[in-house]
Amino acid sequence: MSNSILIVGGTRGLGASLGALYAKNTSNQVFATSRSSAPQSKSSIHWLTGIDVSHPDVGQQLVSQLPPATKISTVIITAGYFGFETFDAPDWDKQVQMYTTSAIGPVFVVHHLVKAGVLAEGSKVILVSSESGSLTLRHEKEGGGNYGHHASKAALNMVGKLLSFDLKPKGIAVCLVHPGFMRTEMTKSVGFDKYWDAGGDSAAVTPNESAHSLASFIDEFDISKTGEYWAPRGPSDIGTAEDVLGSNLPTPLQLPW
Repeated sequence: MSNSILIVGGTRGLGASLGALYAKNTSNQVFATSRSSAPQSKSSIHWLTGIDVSHPDVGQQLVSQLPPATKISTVIITAGYFGFETFDAPDWDKQVQMYTTSAIGPVFVVHHLVKAGVLAEGSKVILVSSESGSLTLRHEKEGGGNYGHHASKAALNMVGKLLSFDLKPKGIAVCLVHPGFMRTEMTKSVGFDKYWDAGGDSAAVTPNESAHSLASFIDEFDISKTGEYWAPRGPSDIGTAEDVLGSNLPTPLQLPW
């Protein structure tokens, strides 16, 4: 089946892998955003440039670059920023950027897409969150720190829940997802590459692996699950899953708030 997909944050990591995956099906129409110019690509992706989720006009800028009468079946907001912090060294500017990118910008993106008629009945909104945003899954064995990252993902989870209430009457489904622990520049930049090879099912996956599992989950996701929070790859890379939720957990795994 052909679809029209919009990936917000499509130049690297999961977003780039999702764009490449969807573009392999030539019947798909794939749009992706870049904060600067369009990257060099041999694929058929339609690039929307100068789109920064941390800017107040992100929604208007995005809608203005879409062709007239465009209808998007699935929008996936993957844009993110991770600024490492500890209790001894919290960082005000990093926290502001994390909250703005994760939990404020998506509201304005979705608002403008809906008001412009780009998203309508049958559309899906996928907000890429993280298991780190679950209050229930936080456990003392993993300690504190990284206040802006974890709390901005918790804020995104609330944003997604509230959007699901506003958009359900319009027939638009909203889902929060933990796409898995990935081998990306983002996780490396905060020193998490030391955990990449934890062993077994807990090892970090490539963005391509995560993209395939997420795309398969999105295919099955519909309005009956709107407002829910899921780990398409299951509990394997969630270090506190068994401590908090028990053993023999399913895949995909619905996560607790």
